Amino acid sequence: MQKLEVAVLIPCYNEATTIGDVVADFRAALPEARIYVYDNNSTDGTAAAAAAAGAVVRHEPEQGKGAVVRRMFRDVEADFYLMVDGDRTYDAACAPRMLALAQERLCDLVNCAREEADDGAYRAGHRLGNRMLTGAVRCIFGNRLHDMLSGYKLFSRRFVKSFPATSIGFGIETELAVHALELHMPIAHVAGPYRGRPAGSTSKLSTYRDGLRILLLILQLFKHERPLLFFSAIGAALVALSTALGIPLLQEYLRTGLVPRFPTAILATGIMLLGFLGFVTGLVLDTVTRGRRETKMLTYLNHPFPARHLE
Repeated sequence: MQKLEVAVLIPCYNEATTIGDVVADFRAALPEARIYVYDNNSTDGTAAAAAAAGAVVRHEPEQGKGAVVRRMFRDVEADFYLMVDGDRTYDAACAPRMLALAQERLCDLVNCAREEADDGAYRAGHRLGNRMLTGAVRCIFGNRLHDMLSGYKLFSRRFVKSFPATSIGFGIETELAVHALELHMPIAHVAGPYRGRPAGSTSKLSTYRDGLRILLLILQLFKHERPLLFFSAIGAALVALSTALGIPLLQEYLRTGLVPRFPTAILATGIMLLGFLGFVTGLVLDTVTRGRRETKMLTYLNHPFPARHLE
């Protein structure tokens, strides 16, 4: 039997206050795992604190969590990858359950759905924003994922090595969720406590700015992954507008044989053409998207599930 390799991935930016405890917690929870801390231009001694705690410390100069995750997924080789934030808001004791569940059910993604452990767990607006953004993804891409923005996830190797990360900032969690949903990967959830940040630790997430960026990313992914639906909706809106402008003109023409507002008739015709162009654009891009999805699926299937190494 070949022993599974588990990597704990911790993206960090100015988390010197908590990173030592996070590394110690996960070393105790997963003694055989290798813990990697990727420092993202910290100025407070995060890298030194992580190294002192026994983690493998690496650096990513491009700023943003998405850039760090992309670098981690490229560099680290393992059978399972457990990714967690370095702020000690998540419970390391959930990690063995997540790993066992992934092996038992052959899941490519095990997501830790957060349960508030104290009143300071969520900042103002975060709970509502999380529900709205998760709900939008569930409506568009499928309702198999809960608490999309949780920073505590476990991935299989075939998930990580088939993931074409493009996000730079906090939108990376959205991109991870859509990747799993689009390829219909097996997904499981574990409920885990979510605590407020310890004293002296500050969040890097801007409630409104980053929330808006995530919303725009969802719309962008909607366009890229569901182009037929996206452009058909635009086309239908244009057709409805053209019809609303044209019906009075048609009624007047049938009654008198005259077109009283000729510029409006030209406008309605142009909008109708744009509406049909939207439908055609959606059809063409849907064919391109299917090809991209098949390529990602082949890359995904090229990596056997880690549990098979144990058979």
